[in-house]
Amino acid sequence: MMKKSVFICDDDAGITDMLTIVFELAEVEVVVENDSVRAYDVIKRMKPAVIVVDLWMPVVSGDLLIKKLRGDEELRDTYIVCMSASRDGREVATEAGADIFVAKPFDLDEIIAVVEEGFF
Repeated sequence: MMKKSVFICDDDAGITDMLTIVFELAEVEVVVENDSVRAYDVIKRMKPAVIVVDLWMPVVSGDLLIKKLRGDEELRDTYIVCMSASRDGREVATEAGADIFVAKPFDLDEIIAVVEEGFF
């Protein structure tokens, strides 16, 4: 079975802290990076089963990060969950190559369910 690991990138530390607590309770290995500039390098080293990324972040936006991941042969098939409060977020995330989009504010059960899908 695939290692249950999730990488979370959101510039809002409140969201990453809350998601870390939720996933650690579910015995999932969690790595967080709040600086989108460093996210790709961390993902490259970690090779997580699931990536959760915010769409609108300063410097490197989530859609640019997703496109870069989809262009990387080692990471292109990684399950990517994109989240955003943006009205056009679903369209932008889908065009970038995200597997699934979750609207903010999200229900905890919903985010847990979509991340769990990525483990199988």
